[in-house]
Amino acid sequence: MNQPASDTAMVLAAGLGKRMRPLTAAQPKPLVRVAGKSLIDHCLDKLADAGIAHAVVNVHYLADALEAHIEARESAPQTRISDERELLLETGGGMVKAAPLLPDPFFCINSDNIWLDGPRNVFAELSAAWDSSRMDALLLLVPHARAMNYRGIGDFHLDPLGLVTRRKSERIAPFIYSGVQLVSHRLLRDAPEGPFSTNVLWQRAIKEQRLFGISHNGVWFEVGDPAAIAPTEDFLSRG
Repeated sequence: MNQPASDTAMVLAAGLGKRMRPLTAAQPKPLVRVAGKSLIDHCLDKLADAGIAHAVVNVHYLADALEAHIEARESAPQTRISDERELLLETGGGMVKAAPLLPDPFFCINSDNIWLDGPRNVFAELSAAWDSSRMDALLLLVPHARAMNYRGIGDFHLDPLGLVTRRKSERIAPFIYSGVQLVSHRLLRDAPEGPFSTNVLWQRAIKEQRLFGISHNGVWFEVGDPAAIAPTEDFLSRG
């Protein structure tokens, strides 16, 4: 098996988890359990299975509990904390703060992600498609038919070359962002200070034709609220 494009992933785990209330009233969303395992462990185990040796996890909401859980893990990957206790920096600001801990390129995944791989794991798929000369970021996108529990109208379009464009207003887009991407430090250049969304950086990359995507060949689960947990567990139990 070819080596992944990076040996490190950032795991975005600092959010407030408001949509997952009341389960997040006393615990951070990454510690919510689905199919007998916390969401953060689903992510970290996927990294370990794919041979990703290192992870950087950002923390803010109920950070002590999340940090203690990560420190208690005895399995790979080797994990470091990017501390946002003083100020929640959102997805883009979180990556910028953690950048000194991250190689170029690095994987970035949302901590509330659950997915089943296709013929190859998603990190191998992204690595095989990565071209640093053309790409600032490469997004793993999911077609509606493979997005379980999802009731939205999509996020992006893909052209035949893999270039990403945004959904037009009041239209349906064929692909949903999975929460998994491969990122060049070039995407983070000249970033705003303080909290901001990764969308700011993606928008610039779209204009420069440097935001690309690939379609996920497996199944992805939207686990954004408590109602999504039972159907996800049912699907996983049936293999």
